[in-house]
Amino acid sequence: MNTKRILFTGGGTAGHVIVNLALIPYYQEKGWDIDYIGSYNGIERDLITSLKGVTYHPISTGKLRRYISKENIKDPFKVLKGTMQAYQIIRKRKPSVIFSKGGFVSVPVVAAAKLRGVPTIIHESDYTPGLANKLSIPFAKKVLATFPETMQYLPEDKSEHVGAVIREELFQGNRDNGLKVAGLTKEKPVLLIMGGSGGSQKINETVRNSLSELLHTFQIIHICGKDKVDHSIKEKGYVQFEYVNEELKDIFATTDFVLSRAGSNAIFEFLALRIPMLLIPLSRAASRGDQIVNAKSFKNKNYAQVLEEEQLTEETLVEELLRLKKVAPVMIDHMKEFKSEKARDRVIEIIKEVRK
Repeated sequence: MNTKRILFTGGGTAGHVIVNLALIPYYQEKGWDIDYIGSYNGIERDLITSLKGVTYHPISTGKLRRYISKENIKDPFKVLKGTMQAYQIIRKRKPSVIFSKGGFVSVPVVAAAKLRGVPTIIHESDYTPGLANKLSIPFAKKVLATFPETMQYLPEDKSEHVGAVIREELFQGNRDNGLKVAGLTKEKPVLLIMGGSGGSQKINETVRNSLSELLHTFQIIHICGKDKVDHSIKEKGYVQFEYVNEELKDIFATTDFVLSRAGSNAIFEFLALRIPMLLIPLSRAASRGDQIVNAKSFKNKNYAQVLEEEQLTEETLVEELLRLKKVAPVMIDHMKEFKSEKARDRVIEIIKEVRK
């Protein structure tokens, strides 16, 4: 067992990778051997394989659907195969600790770790635990929560509220560089629009149909999602990207306001950077409702405004964004009460405490 080898897992969406990306640089600096187990084709593979000193191991994974589908028949076999693959990787690599961020790919990894006797730490970002983490919690040594309210849903004997783990590089962005990357000016405030790592067709369409109104007040950086850029639009002050990775810190430094889904990791990053936000959470029809609860928590603390997807129209979008601009100074004052510095250090401390 290598006492300086750590294995990370998590994927399916960028939200299930971001906390890992915040922790990995620490272990790179300390000279640890770092492994990552993810899926064959998930976004985690794109985000992790470019990192120096991190060995990526793809495994089979099911989707753990909540609805009826013929694919549900195949998924248990995929999860079983993934568990066997993870078991062999853990046996060969001999990590002293595993850190799981959740997502479907993490379930076979956490189960295999239990079989191998390797302690696992699970991190839950959302207000209520996701299905993958619910399945994994019985096998974990420690469960960490971002929202203090999440503790009521977790086993008391092995859970701890640590807060939001924020990527340090996001605080190092440069506004001028961000404007240059986006090809924008300092004439108007910048509105960043993000529909989640996969993009949102409804948000994308509503924003594009509202450009004539919005561009009177804002310049817009629109992160649309893979294959969702509309190349036919050539409006001054409007720029589109499929996804932003290395330049994200500069884009954030350029951003005055943000329109976003309500994934936990993203909204806590906006909070830490004190960017006023309008949140459009995924509807219950398209999710388990976790983003709705996340957004409600932020609204109650005056960190954000919320517009339900069912109420999203061109008129309500413009109205709510103009209102966001008006109330932003008060929102920023409330945001100043939030402190994110200690969360990452506490997670690193917990990893040291539980590793073999």
